[in-house]
Amino acid sequence: MKKSASLSILVAIVLSGCGALAAPCRVTSAAIKIIPVVGHAAALPTDACAAVIDP
Repeated sequence: MKKSASLSILVAIVLSGCGALAAPCRVTSAAIKIIPVVGHAAALPTDACAAVIDP
């Protein structure tokens, strides 16, 4: 149990700020922004997701 917790913490530290983890949010946001008129407003939650993962 102790090893898995330590490993989880280590992985979180190594991947913190990693753009690869934010990529799905960014790709989804870009796809939503293509929609005319409401795309940018509808993409706000996915933009926030990407900002939280990769500030």
